[in-house]
Amino acid sequence: MKIYTDSGKKDTRSGFGAGLEELGKKNPNVVALCADLIGSLKMDNFIKNHPERFFQIGIAEANMMGIAAGLTIGGKIPFTGTFANFSTGRVYDQIRQSIAYSGKNVKICASHAGLTLGEDGATHQILEDIGLMKMLPGMVVINPCDYNQTKAATIAIADYNGPVYLRFGRPAVANFTPEDQVFEIGKAIHLIEGTDVTILATGHLVWESLQAAKALEEKGIAAEVINIHTIKPLDAEAILNSVRKTGCVVTAEEHNIIGGLGESVARVLATHHPVPQEFVGTNDTFGESGTPAQLMEKYGLNAEAIVQASEKVLARKRV
Repeated sequence: MKIYTDSGKKDTRSGFGAGLEELGKKNPNVVALCADLIGSLKMDNFIKNHPERFFQIGIAEANMMGIAAGLTIGGKIPFTGTFANFSTGRVYDQIRQSIAYSGKNVKICASHAGLTLGEDGATHQILEDIGLMKMLPGMVVINPCDYNQTKAATIAIADYNGPVYLRFGRPAVANFTPEDQVFEIGKAIHLIEGTDVTILATGHLVWESLQAAKALEEKGIAAEVINIHTIKPLDAEAILNSVRKTGCVVTAEEHNIIGGLGESVARVLATHHPVPQEFVGTNDTFGESGTPAQLMEKYGLNAEAIVQASEKVLARKRV
């Protein structure tokens, strides 16, 4: 089994900041907007180097989305930045009407997503954002797994013509993907080859899935791990090719299982190749205040939970 090494923990929001800084040098049409959270979104270097291409909107997120949509008419590529909760739930009408319905080339960049926001509590720990955004016609939804992949995704979406939702987080997490990777929207990445069970993971749960695969190998179970960094458009071909080999699947996400990656995968399987499936994610609940590690353990979003789900789905496959 291929072994992945953590090159040093980094927060994925800093990957976004680094990607935005690089885009500022490469693409003069890239502009950035923020809702009073420059430091939290790591936009400082972009602003330092390109102050004329930055717009501080203040705590007026709905206005920010409208301004971003307008900027695209002049050929600009706006990157909006705020917390995931404010990037989606607070401004859903503006995104639907002004960006998605109009097909505007806006990049909605959302930090502090999921339970790993930690101590800020349930009001800020949005666990519904992927579902909200993937239901919008024409909206691309991307959830990278570490610093390097978030940086690569940030750079890649500037070349895509259309609305994109890019989701990332606050805590320092394992950084294990290649620094020089080429990010392909809608193209899943096979991390570990296996024959017994497919593990489809996104975001922070990709690293946990790699740890789960190690534990499963010690039990004689060969898990195939695939990084589903793009939830929409979903790489159905990669999913189907894998489950036709393994015969069962576990999906793992830092999101509500209602409306998340797992349901998208279930639709693909139900349509083309039904197999047993288990879901690792929050189950129709809000979060609470606590450290990221405490919350991920309590809500079953870690390697141990993925191992248990894999053993459960294997038992179902054998019945």
